[in-house]
Amino acid sequence: MLRTPTGGAGTGTASAGDRLVSIGTVLNQLRDEFPEVTISKIRFLEAEGLVEPRRTASGYRKFSPQDVERLAQILRMQRDHYLPLKVIREHLDALARGEQIPLPAPGRRRDLIEGAWETDPEPPTAARLGRAELMAAAEVTETELAEWESYGLISATEGGGYDAETVTVARLVADLGRFGLEPRHLRAVKAAADREAGLIEQVVAPLRRHRNPQTRAHAEETARDLAAQSVRLHAALVQTALGIRLQ
Repeated sequence: MLRTPTGGAGTGTASAGDRLVSIGTVLNQLRDEFPEVTISKIRFLEAEGLVEPRRTASGYRKFSPQDVERLAQILRMQRDHYLPLKVIREHLDALARGEQIPLPAPGRRRDLIEGAWETDPEPPTAARLGRAELMAAAEVTETELAEWESYGLISATEGGGYDAETVTVARLVADLGRFGLEPRHLRAVKAAADREAGLIEQVVAPLRRHRNPQTRAHAEETARDLAAQSVRLHAALVQTALGIRLQ
């Protein structure tokens, strides 16, 4: 967990004496707690006015420890409480004024129509969210979600509802959409992900069929490790193809 002080974001031009870091460093600091966070997510939160990094004379973003902790606060409120950005902004503004506004306990949600806290008969968990909770977490409409489902980018679990990984996918699809990438453009990405998953499954399938419970548990750990390495390889290949580096 991050140990930087809480507070608002810095503004202005970076000076040599400040402990400021690049957006790539911020990403690395956040990913231990928020493995789904991306550069585009941080830039989107900046565009929404939730964090204001400083800029060098050449225009590069530079983040203070307070900026990094503020980003962590935002991501926690999204992950743990499924709050929309408007509510998160109100909460952060209240904290800046010295006010304390209680957050809903995990497993509770805000009724965006009535404006009141209520408890669901079956509180949403990391394993299963309802359709309304998914839309609130990703800040998308029913029309957008239905379109993503029609392209196979989003799908419900076998038992109904949506898991935590689906929330991550929905947020990323929404972020990419703000850059003009439509669901039809992302079908190739989904197909590539399915192929990568198939390769990993070939490696771990024999372990999953083993009678020894420890071997089966090792299969799940191996699958997670291979998935993480696959994601890193994909990111490196894309950056290499574009000739870019994180700033």
